[in-house]
Amino acid sequence: MKQTADARALAAALEGLKRRSGLTYRELGSRVFVSSSTLHRYCSGRAVPGDYSLVLRIARECGAGPEQLHEVLRCWEGATGRSRDPEPVRPDGDGEAPVQPSAAGRDPASASAGTVTGPPVRRRFAAVRLVLAAVLALAVLGTADAGSPSASRTAVKPIPAGAAGWARAPLPVAPELFGVTMNSFSGAMPSFRVGSLRLWDSETRWSQMEPRRGEFDWSVLDRLLDGAERQGLPTLFVFGGTPSWAAPGARKAAYPEGARAAPPDDLDDWSAFVRALVRHAGDRIDAYELWVMANHPHHYNGSVGTLVDMTRRASRIIQQEDADAAVVCPSVTDLWREEAHRYLLRFAELGGYQHCDAAGVKLFQRHVTDPPETMLEAVRRTERTFQRAGYRPPVWSTGTTQTLPLNDPLDADTAANYAVRFYLTGLYAQNRNLERMYFYAWGNGKVPVVVQAEGQKPTKAGLFVGRLQEWLAHARIRSCGHGRQAALPDNVWQCEFLVPDVRGVLRTARIRWTHLGTAEVPVGAGARRVEHLDGTVREVDARDGERITERPVLIRYG
Repeated sequence: MKQTADARALAAALEGLKRRSGLTYRELGSRVFVSSSTLHRYCSGRAVPGDYSLVLRIARECGAGPEQLHEVLRCWEGATGRSRDPEPVRPDGDGEAPVQPSAAGRDPASASAGTVTGPPVRRRFAAVRLVLAAVLALAVLGTADAGSPSASRTAVKPIPAGAAGWARAPLPVAPELFGVTMNSFSGAMPSFRVGSLRLWDSETRWSQMEPRRGEFDWSVLDRLLDGAERQGLPTLFVFGGTPSWAAPGARKAAYPEGARAAPPDDLDDWSAFVRALVRHAGDRIDAYELWVMANHPHHYNGSVGTLVDMTRRASRIIQQEDADAAVVCPSVTDLWREEAHRYLLRFAELGGYQHCDAAGVKLFQRHVTDPPETMLEAVRRTERTFQRAGYRPPVWSTGTTQTLPLNDPLDADTAANYAVRFYLTGLYAQNRNLERMYFYAWGNGKVPVVVQAEGQKPTKAGLFVGRLQEWLAHARIRSCGHGRQAALPDNVWQCEFLVPDVRGVLRTARIRWTHLGTAEVPVGAGARRVEHLDGTVREVDARDGERITERPVLIRYG
């Protein structure tokens, strides 16, 4: 990397702050959620952080004052050639700012985006308020006429909370976002395209793999990992199910082998299992979720303090044995309930998130028939809780509620629409640090939305999820918005991407859908093709419109 003067100055400033803090690279990295090697590259000048908020977190953890913050951020701007893009909030304090519609006649598909000035900005950290007094400039998205009065609209429920739009410099759409939880122990893999796997309800509980102290049965795990390796899929392993011998006096959990929801009586037994597992798996496991549904008594009924101690022990062992593996903190469920946020806060107060690379949560609708976009309210509430705790970790959504199988199945069309929009909602929430979505579940034919029961062909839902990933292969996402904030009818949602064409040239593409009802929307200047999830394609030009429904469509431009 060729260093500029600003890049060298930024590296020197970061290294100086770290040195004065007395923290090691590992200690500081765990606090700002980057690896020690990545942090060292930033401090040595071999790399420049791509996100200004990471620079702020590093400086803040090192105790930087206002003048130091100003200097570090000035160097970052010079090194990246970009201005700071602080997160805005609306005057009502909901932590959001809308994406504004484009000026009349402007065509963002073929011209560079303009800007509009947003509302006054409140900064996340108190020290930053002393330095960053500015207003937000957002990239202008969407066609000017898309939300015109001529567009037909259907009466819809209120727009889900937490759904404000956003825009930023384009970032790659990571294939790993499109995860599935494996409800199978055979080693069979999905026959439609997925991006990552999660092992739970796959006969890989601790109680099954270590039925007696020191005696291990890795056969099921090996079958699953071998299958994942054949497909080239990264795997997230989930801990849960304490063996009866490790907590003989504890209440039994709802598993046939007599597993306990309690922590082991002796945490050395926990440490020994973690070490044995990581050593056996080697680099075949890419990430570890340190307990499943930690705030649900059917899965864990010990104290938060004990869970933090288990997290600390496991994280240290995993980093010793496989430094490249990601550590995901125990997942928290029922985020619609205030008790879940109190649990998350307590775990944070006791230092649990300092030992992890990401936070685990369970995102699902209040009711299985609710639109997937309603999950954004839970995402927003979770982000606020982390802000109260002083953290902004990457977030992985690692499953659903354990009562999901009690619901009736959705009809095939609704199930297919919801499965695709589950992942689109995850993309929409990337401005809130959401990185992965694991759909529950592959191999299970007794859940409301079945993507593929083991031994059967993919359902329409599974095929549509695969098509969505084909659309977004090698794509870069640059914005999401809905309704008037994106110059669209109130019930229409949109995410905008740069997608390579057959020659590898990046072209604008937009995925549009409704959370309920339909709307007639002009495709906009530069549009050339509309693609549907069933594989049908319609050639269009700027004069055409498209009927947007609850089934997403892709519009290609250029």
